[in-house]
Amino acid sequence: MKRYLDDLVATDLQRKMVLVTGPRQVGKTTLCRHLMERFPPAQYLNWDVAPDRAILQRQSWNPRSSLLAMDEIHKMPDWKNWLKGVVDGRPPTQALLVTGSARMETWRQSGDSLAGRYLPYRLHPISVREWCEQQGGTPAAALERLMVRGGFPEPCLAENPDDAERWRRQYFTDLIREDVVEFSRLHEVNAMRLFVELLRERVGSPLSLASIARDLAISPTTLKRYLDILQALYIVFTVQPWHHNIARAILQTPKVYFFDTGLVRGDEGIRFENAVATMLLKHSHFRQDVRGRSAGLHYIRTKDGAEVDFALSDDNRLTHLIECKLADPSLHRALAGFAAKFPGAEAIQLVRDLRQREYRASVAVTDAAEWLASLDA
Repeated sequence: MKRYLDDLVATDLQRKMVLVTGPRQVGKTTLCRHLMERFPPAQYLNWDVAPDRAILQRQSWNPRSSLLAMDEIHKMPDWKNWLKGVVDGRPPTQALLVTGSARMETWRQSGDSLAGRYLPYRLHPISVREWCEQQGGTPAAALERLMVRGGFPEPCLAENPDDAERWRRQYFTDLIREDVVEFSRLHEVNAMRLFVELLRERVGSPLSLASIARDLAISPTTLKRYLDILQALYIVFTVQPWHHNIARAILQTPKVYFFDTGLVRGDEGIRFENAVATMLLKHSHFRQDVRGRSAGLHYIRTKDGAEVDFALSDDNRLTHLIECKLADPSLHRALAGFAAKFPGAEAIQLVRDLRQREYRASVAVTDAAEWLASLDA
């Protein structure tokens, strides 16, 4: 399946090194293969593969390759200095693509800056828009499939639902057993697994690390480090509350969501909210990476408990207020209240099973699937 970043990355490869990060098995290797067909002859090297690692260490790849694709090199000691030398010393006709399954700014941060030498992209799971553009069908059918299968290509494209579940079970086991160990100590794996299991049941709720720490008999500081690791590996992401003062927003309680909606434990409403969160994050990252916008994803909650599920911002200004509903078309009171406080923001009540669109009290009650299909990515 062609991915939504293929053409954009192909264009940028002709100008600078391109760095693509994203969750494990989100489609980075497939993206590499598609791009290699456009830049023959091309060479792909993976740090996790011993023969490839030897070639990378010796820098003995084919100098005549039109495209050199390198995967997981952030696991190399002093990788930034090494990569800087590769970028500066490559032939002018050689395009360079670097991919990784972790946020590279969090991995072995020592070394010279690569600023000005690369263009970054974050590859996300399949969204309603991407499914409709690449596979066809209606937005409603796409949303239904994504809620059941999640947006990772292999389970999403699988014909048999059992194959999708088998993939997810193995994926979850490998993430904890292999990737997490890269960041933490072996004896912490069981504690990390328990933490992830608890997070699967707390999706969409303000996250209290102190409460979970008491349940697991682990310090909140340790859990904060675990959460940082899970975010660095693109397993979960947090949504911070909106506040004009960014520092205050960071100090307030975030909500947590999974990149793979299939990992969420909860009712259909929670899975729907997680699916919407993943697509809103993809939209925001696309606007940042491709269009250079200061886009952000947040939620709004007051001290008295009035809450709106999501808010989108651009250049520190709210642009959208978004509430998710499965089937209830009645106006969400808090959304209407915040719409009055932020008249410059578009207030939208997304309803998955909607009979009729309405516009009430400055709030657009609209079909969720069709609106999600209109996002930037």
